[in-house]
Amino acid sequence: MRAWLRQVKPTLLAAAVYAASRLIGFTLRFRILGEEKLEKCKRGRIIAGWHGRTFMAALHFRNRGWWALISRSRDGDMQNGIFRRFGFRTIRGSTGRGGARAAAECVRVLRRGGTFVYTPDGPRGPARKVQRGVLWLAQKGGAAIIPAASSARPRKLLSSWDSYMVPAPFGRAVIVLGDPMTVPKDADEKQFEELQTALESEMNRLQQVAEAEMGFS
Repeated sequence: MRAWLRQVKPTLLAAAVYAASRLIGFTLRFRILGEEKLEKCKRGRIIAGWHGRTFMAALHFRNRGWWALISRSRDGDMQNGIFRRFGFRTIRGSTGRGGARAAAECVRVLRRGGTFVYTPDGPRGPARKVQRGVLWLAQKGGAAIIPAASSARPRKLLSSWDSYMVPAPFGRAVIVLGDPMTVPKDADEKQFEELQTALESEMNRLQQVAEAEMGFS
């Protein structure tokens, strides 16, 4: 019985979280700043947002056939169920488990012109610190990185490593998209470091813009 419960628990939790998220989403007043920037990139795209702000991306970008990279952890099992219910296609893997195969699959999707939603500080953090993986995928997949941020008011910030944000029903919400960034095919180590710093700075700047739009200082 316990083994059976462990197997079905992620599915049950995913269904419950999805239902609650959709109910909240129906009541939110959304604003999207910079969505036209998506049209600047006709090839592969990576929408890069912080791990603690995935709620808004799942709601707004649902049912577009976009992709998400989900870890093979137990928490990842639940996240995979949630994102698939939102209409995302998923690839399972992370730097710790299934990393090489997952990365190769992501590159193939990007080269075919696919779009990923990606958390450069996931799956374990540190929060709001860009890891090298997103730059590597953009380079090998010939894709553009579009930095993104979101905020909502009122909201609940959970006591997790990423201060995960859950918007309150009947509130206001905003998603802010920045200008696309690319990684040269011949980028050396110094260029990678500069791009990593630039992407992190821009994502944090956009997060400040999103917070200000919602009246947070």
